[in-house]
Amino acid sequence: MEELGYSTLLMPDGLQLLSPFPSLAVAACATTTLRVGTFVLAGPLRSPRATAWEGHTLSVLTDGRFDFGIGTGRPEAQRFAEALGRPWGSAGERLQEVAESIEQLRGLDGERHTPVLVAAGGPKALALAGRTADIVTLAAPPLAGRDHLAGMATTLREAAGERAGDIEIAMNLFAIGDEIPPWTQKFIGADHATLVAHDSQTLLRGTPAEMADELRRRRDAYGVSYVSVNGSFVDQLAPVVELLAGR
Repeated sequence: MEELGYSTLLMPDGLQLLSPFPSLAVAACATTTLRVGTFVLAGPLRSPRATAWEGHTLSVLTDGRFDFGIGTGRPEAQRFAEALGRPWGSAGERLQEVAESIEQLRGLDGERHTPVLVAAGGPKALALAGRTADIVTLAAPPLAGRDHLAGMATTLREAAGERAGDIEIAMNLFAIGDEIPPWTQKFIGADHATLVAHDSQTLLRGTPAEMADELRRRRDAYGVSYVSVNGSFVDQLAPVVELLAGR
């Protein structure tokens, strides 16, 4: 990832994978400039204090190369919480756990400032992100089009108020090019033709130059300057990364 020009390596959170904190520590040790981050921690899988403790530790050990990504958890994370003996809670309770985790992290950090990334979809999550996050991923549905993303960005800025200029807006790409791997199609519940028909903003296609231009348009339209993509597409997106470097 570092050699291809990517700035950050992100790792999901779930019992189907290795634990994200030691995994990212290994990645940080194997590189020199690459940032690492969780994308994103499922709040219910740990107590807020434990989440903050792990995040602060990785921030220190990587000398500030860690982004603390957190959210309320995708629906499938409920079975992970149950397996760990943790309560799942209501949507409001899970959002409160996210807020408490961030507060605990800030307390542990002291003068250190670990960047916090919040994945937010609904108005309440966007409001919390606007108050507390450094980076906010607009967690839009897979078929969301331009108007939907623009509305989410506006809601975030309104919630952030005077902080709006300090927040980096992010979005996630589910698919690159003209084909979608079967596992991706199953995950998002849509095929390539459906994404195209809805002008889905989770899809990026065309030549490297066209994809770079499209990302610039999204930057101008929504303020998005942080773009994440699944590891399956890193080679396809690498030429675009090179075109956008420093721009």
